[in-house]
Amino acid sequence: MSGPLVFISHNTVKDGKLEGFREAFGEVAVALNAEKPGTVVFLAFADEDGSRVSVVHVFSDAGAMGRHLQGVQERMAKAVGFIETTGYEIFGTPSEPVLEAMRGFADAEGVPLQVQHDYVGGYLRPGG
Repeated sequence: MSGPLVFISHNTVKDGKLEGFREAFGEVAVALNAEKPGTVVFLAFADEDGSRVSVVHVFSDAGAMGRHLQGVQERMAKAVGFIETTGYEIFGTPSEPVLEAMRGFADAEGVPLQVQHDYVGGYLRPGG
């Protein structure tokens, strides 16, 4: 059994598009909350001037991250009008198919993918 995984995407916000992103993100968050119970955290944070936004995902295990990727192309299609990805980070050990998919996304977008596999320890509190 794998430990939890954290996935962060870093993005620039297209000029004047933060509010549009905020609305689209809210719609996606509602759907993910209902459809992807293994995605235990799905949060976005913008910097002070609204030019950058990072999206933080926490998954209960590697299987949950794999299930989260189902439908990702459709979700990203909603975001592409608002943001441009600048990099990805994964903390934990995703399945090999998920890791290959993430490498493919990073290569296609010409952005770095950093992976830190070794889950040292800690806890994930269910039901916050």
